[in-house]
Amino acid sequence: MNVISEAFRGDDAIWMFLILAVSIVSLAIIIERFVVIYFKYNMNGPQFFAQIQKLVMQNNIDRAVKLCNAAAEKALARVLKAGLTRANKNELEIGNSIEETTLEVIPAIQKRLSNLPVLANVATLMGLLGTIVGMIGAFHGLGSVSADKRQEVLSAGISLAMYATAFGLLVAIPCLLAHMWLNNKARIMITEVDQYSTKLQNLLVSRLRGGLAAAPAEERPAN
Repeated sequence: MNVISEAFRGDDAIWMFLILAVSIVSLAIIIERFVVIYFKYNMNGPQFFAQIQKLVMQNNIDRAVKLCNAAAEKALARVLKAGLTRANKNELEIGNSIEETTLEVIPAIQKRLSNLPVLANVATLMGLLGTIVGMIGAFHGLGSVSADKRQEVLSAGISLAMYATAFGLLVAIPCLLAHMWLNNKARIMITEVDQYSTKLQNLLVSRLRGGLAAAPAEERPAN
């Protein structure tokens, strides 16, 4: 711990503080994206679409829209609602509405995720640069000490300089792992949005053409 404290108090401590700043920004992005992707936008896609499909088959579009409104912040619900609100329009309007909302939702899911690998690279490069600058300083300082202390001074200087690289990697590795984890979840969500929005579009187009089978008597909405 004493060596680490010295690394933050040394002449080249600027690099350690810069890496620390990168780590704080990275952690903020990871936490924010985790909350958004796993809680704000995420939902049980198969179960939700099954309910929507059942209501459309019953020709109960208003109820389906209300179901989407109940989950207004969820990515899938927003896209499905866009199609449902145009359910009585023509095929082109239905498709355009779904596509437009999808183009709004997907960037919102992926927002700031691409920054994580960039920040990981920045932390690594800052660590390497800090180490190089520190080693240059260590070698440069050898001229001001006696010959019998040069090895001791050089070892201490290199040891402190290497902490910059270690700290940079310590920030970069979790950052890359978090990016992989969050990006995989985002891809699953986007795939669900594409899959179920296409299914809904086909279902609504079939409804317009009169291709949907009538709902069973006990499931038909009351007049």
